[in-house]
Amino acid sequence: MVRNEPDGCRSSWDTAVLRLLDDSYNFAATGPRLHKDWAYDVLAVLHRSVRDPRGWAGLDQDRDNTARHDVPAYPFDPPDASQFAEYLYPLEAEAAVTALAVMTEEWQSEPAPVRSRPDRDTVLADARTLLDRYGPTASYWTNATDAASDPAPDFLAAGLAGTASRPFLTGEYINGLDLFEDLGLIAVNDDEVGVFWSFGAY
Repeated sequence: MVRNEPDGCRSSWDTAVLRLLDDSYNFAATGPRLHKDWAYDVLAVLHRSVRDPRGWAGLDQDRDNTARHDVPAYPFDPPDASQFAEYLYPLEAEAAVTALAVMTEEWQSEPAPVRSRPDRDTVLADARTLLDRYGPTASYWTNATDAASDPAPDFLAAGLAGTASRPFLTGEYINGLDLFEDLGLIAVNDDEVGVFWSFGAY
C-alpha cells in the first residue's frame, strides 16, 4: 500500500523532477509494485500500461509518439523480465543520486558537466528529493556497466559522455531520430518502482 503523503511532498517532487530532468531527453515515471519479480513492474512502466500510483509528475515526451505503433515501448526495446539480471547492476544509494544527477547533462555536447557547475549541490539535492520518495530501504539498479564491478561508481566524475551501458533502447531508426546511448536508474521498494532514463539521440 502506497503511503499517504502531505501535499508538500508532491510539490517538492513535481518541482524537482521538472527542474532536474526537463531540459534534456529524459524519461521519469513511477508505477505500482505488483509482482515479487519487480522486472515485470518495470516493463509495465516502460510500456505505459500503468500510471503513477500517487498521480505525481513524470516526464515522457514519447507517450503519444507515432513511433510506438511500430515499437510499443519506444524509445525502449527492453529485455524480457527473465533477462534483467544480465542488463542491470545494483547501486548503492549515493551512487544512485549521482546517476540521476548526471542525467541533466547532454550526451555529446555538454559545456558544463554537473561536477563543475556552480549549482552542483542543488542538482544533487533535487536528485535526493526524487529518490527520497522510495524510502530508506529502496534498492537501486542501473544499466551502466561501471556498476558491474563496483556498486558505487563515480558518475559525477565520468559524466554521461564517459558512461557505457547495456542498452535498453530500440535500434530502429524511426521518425528521423537515431538513438545511440542511454543511462537508466531503477528504484524499487515494496510498493513502487521508479524508472529514470536518459537518452542520447541525433
